[in-house]
Amino acid sequence: MTDSPANATDTSSADIIDFLADLDPVSEISGPVARLRHNRTQARDNAQRSFHALFEPETPGDFTLAERYAVAAFVAGLHGGATAAARATSLYTDLLVDELDGNATETETNALITTLAAVVSDARAHVNAAGVPTPYGVYREPDLADESVPGPEFHLLEAQKKVLGSRLAAALEFTHLLVLHPRDSRAERLQPLADAGWSPTEVVRLGQLVSFLTFQIRTAHGLGVLATKFVPQGDVRRPGKHAGARQADAPQRPVHADAAPGTGVNAGFDVITYPDLVRPRGFVSHSLGWVPWVPPVEESDLTERQKVALVDPLRAKSEYFRLLARDPEALEARTLTDKDIFYNVTDGAGRAERELSAAVTSRFNGCVYCASVHTGRAIAESADDEDAAAKADAIQRLCDEGVSADLGSALWNAIRDASVALATVPVRFGAPHVTALRDAGLSGGEIIDVINAAAFFNWANRLMLSLGEPELPKRFR
Repeated sequence: MTDSPANATDTSSADIIDFLADLDPVSEISGPVARLRHNRTQARDNAQRSFHALFEPETPGDFTLAERYAVAAFVAGLHGGATAAARATSLYTDLLVDELDGNATETETNALITTLAAVVSDARAHVNAAGVPTPYGVYREPDLADESVPGPEFHLLEAQKKVLGSRLAAALEFTHLLVLHPRDSRAERLQPLADAGWSPTEVVRLGQLVSFLTFQIRTAHGLGVLATKFVPQGDVRRPGKHAGARQADAPQRPVHADAAPGTGVNAGFDVITYPDLVRPRGFVSHSLGWVPWVPPVEESDLTERQKVALVDPLRAKSEYFRLLARDPEALEARTLTDKDIFYNVTDGAGRAERELSAAVTSRFNGCVYCASVHTGRAIAESADDEDAAAKADAIQRLCDEGVSADLGSALWNAIRDASVALATVPVRFGAPHVTALRDAGLSGGEIIDVINAAAFFNWANRLMLSLGEPELPKRFR
């Protein structure tokens, strides 16, 4: 078993991000970063709470714990690198093995882990052979066609599907999209999940889980680099200690029995499409609307628990938040993480710098909706600065030119570069980015704020891209 927190089945007390980053409050090397992270107690505690909500829920429902750990091992394996992602791969693989203990034979477990390792290896090799940067993908917006980077689609082999089952196979193909090419998200990409029997609530939970992991891995990676623990390296192909089992041992029993679409209380759903929707043509710095492809909870049907999870009562008017309210525990933990990362400015980076990190990340990942919100906020948070006009111009260049745009100062360019490096797969954030941020005047605590903001928007971008699409408000048409 991997050197997991206490052991792979006891994740109740150890902070998972600290574990993945190899942070120890009493260490001479990593202790200062571990202690600085406690300055954002709500962000730290609710990131851990998000882990518990998504991986140790009181009622897992039809999205089984084994499926959750299998998806997580796949996400971590796709990220590759001898970094926090490698520790995450081992952790989630061991959690999967422990979950299967008593429910599958050793041969079946070994075959499942071997198949999962093969799927990871095939997926990474497929992308490497194509020679495309990750994330890649084709924009929905016509004015961004020249920025599109087409890349490989990924489908599991029939033999792999036989081991994993149609439900998990559909989930892994959707996960590949979210991790490596979220710009390719379209309404029709959800249909295989619906056909495999995934309910709207399960799709939201799957999207939250995958997107959360992209945050968790990046946060841990960034903190580890800051603590001088990790240096970005090549791919890691082996998910956990069991990857040596032979593919020939493949069992006939999948992790989850195939679900018949259209049967059962929770089976399938109708994906929502909008033939007449007026969509933005490119990146903008004004507000946009957003419409869901998965049915949200109707406002009149929100339970008291779901209303509490919204945190802000006004969010009951938002289809996006009512959609995420299908998993209220995950939504509430995510919202509280968000608020501490972006609004707690005690001993930390300025609001404008955090919004800039969110805007750059969104621009790089291709989330037109998120970029519209956070470019606008970066401008607003800089409005009282002496160089407000220059900063507004820099934000407009970011919209128009992309992440190669000169943002006008050493600090903003360092934040740009760090945010982009944190968004790549594998994550490329390293010691030179920390040096540039320090040289631009940021303290260790302020660098943690930048890491948190960039990592969080890898979570947010993937939810917004995969569950719906932006709409151009009438006043801007």
